[in-house]
Amino acid sequence: MFLEALEKVLADTVTSSAIRRVESGEPPAVVWQPIEEAGFLDLMLSEAQGGAGLPLAELFPILECLGRHAMPLPVAQSIVARALVGEHVALPPGIVTLAMQLQRPAAGQWLCPQVPGGQIAGHVLVADGDALLLLDCSSSQREPVGDPRSQVAHLSWRDATPTAMLESGGRHLAPFAAALMAAQLSGAMQRSFAMALGQCNTRVQFGKSIGKFQALQQQLSVMAEHVLAAAIAAEAAFRSSGPAPGALAAAVAKSRTGEAVSVVAAIAHAVHGAIGMTDAYDLGLLTRRLHDWRLAYGAEHVWNLQIGARVLDSGQSLSDWVQLL
Repeated sequence: MFLEALEKVLADTVTSSAIRRVESGEPPAVVWQPIEEAGFLDLMLSEAQGGAGLPLAELFPILECLGRHAMPLPVAQSIVARALVGEHVALPPGIVTLAMQLQRPAAGQWLCPQVPGGQIAGHVLVADGDALLLLDCSSSQREPVGDPRSQVAHLSWRDATPTAMLESGGRHLAPFAAALMAAQLSGAMQRSFAMALGQCNTRVQFGKSIGKFQALQQQLSVMAEHVLAAAIAAEAAFRSSGPAPGALAAAVAKSRTGEAVSVVAAIAHAVHGAIGMTDAYDLGLLTRRLHDWRLAYGAEHVWNLQIGARVLDSGQSLSDWVQLL
């Protein structure tokens, strides 16, 4: 029910032109407002709090849907932020994103590096040990990182005072951040595969569709394998019975989906040829998002280090350890 409603809202509002306008610097209200007004940000809050009480497993297809539509705003982060603070903090309206790190480079200075959506978010939720801090982005200095269309920014404060603070829950932020990006990556890769398959079925060369050529069939097979493997890994992160994805499952999900990105994006563009590189064609919106989300909250090598540490700490052989996953 929620997925169908979200699909309809996104189909009406997150159009290619709307995405491009938001990426060019126009106010994000054209995309954000319909989602916020429809109540999708509160899906994981309890019914007593005005939410839907959506369990973790049912959040996965919602986040995949955002990925399929190449969502240009940190909607997934805003949903998760509300789930993390729950009934303890009433988040202010507007965009809330997540940050993986809180650094203190000098006395009185705070820094959240490489924050997805940091250029446009009103607030950021960050872990400080096991505590959760809500910081006001409007009082920060925002330094864009990379392609400005990605909206990633370093956020820094002098003498910052948190808008709100929770003494627990910080350990859940990193697994949630990894899992939500893995789910969106899965959705974006599925749509990229659908576009590549459609191109193979409609593009004609030498009197037949290019999908009839064995070389392209082989590329599509490789692409399909990576898309499916990524989807399985991403979904597994949301099978936790707890309030948040498990740390290990989230690390595996982010690592495996990130690993698939370069293969899936490359084949999608190879199949489309020159048309796939044009600004007017929508494939670029998806593959650019794939590369942005692959880096968000750490690329696969960051999460592989965590996975490797867990293997070494377990004292088991790798083959025995994998069987326990």
